[in-house]
Amino acid sequence: MTDRTIGYIVGSISSTSINRKLAKALERLAPEGTTLVEIPIKDLPFYSVDHDGAFPQVAVDFKQAIADVDGVIIVTPEYSRSIPGVLKNALDWAARPYGQGSFDGKPTAVIGTSGSGIGTAAAQQHLKAVLSHFNAPTLGQPEGYVQSTPGLFSEDGEVSNDETAGFLVGYLEAFNALVDRYAKVSASL
Repeated sequence: MTDRTIGYIVGSISSTSINRKLAKALERLAPEGTTLVEIPIKDLPFYSVDHDGAFPQVAVDFKQAIADVDGVIIVTPEYSRSIPGVLKNALDWAARPYGQGSFDGKPTAVIGTSGSGIGTAAAQQHLKAVLSHFNAPTLGQPEGYVQSTPGLFSEDGEVSNDETAGFLVGYLEAFNALVDRYAKVSASL
């Protein structure tokens, strides 16, 4: 597979999110033939089984956005040693209705940044457990714990540290390899 579209979900809806800056850096550093597009979660209402008979359009669009991409990168902060509630809510929408999970067979990667070197480690482990339940093939290595320092990421995705930029390029290449392994092959009759 040469051309691919990768969706990314930012697990924070904060206007000053350093994880959004990390996502923009990934978008900027994407290898040739790879396009990254955001799959937004901020407008999703709280999930309830009451919606399973008739999803609101924003949830239908969210699930379709996941279906339309070749793989998904989830860029998440850590809140209270786990994933943010807004991200868990989005994952609940993606998993429903029962038997129609959006992440089933969808190559997925997890990455995050914080002021600490492994500040998103607990969140990422929880997230990987959820993705395992969803039957999402998930990138195991390299793990994406990025320490954010002042000025590391600009608002438009520039990375000021060459070593960090190189790591992110390698991360994207590893994820592309996973996506390629799970690419759907179209059969001609």
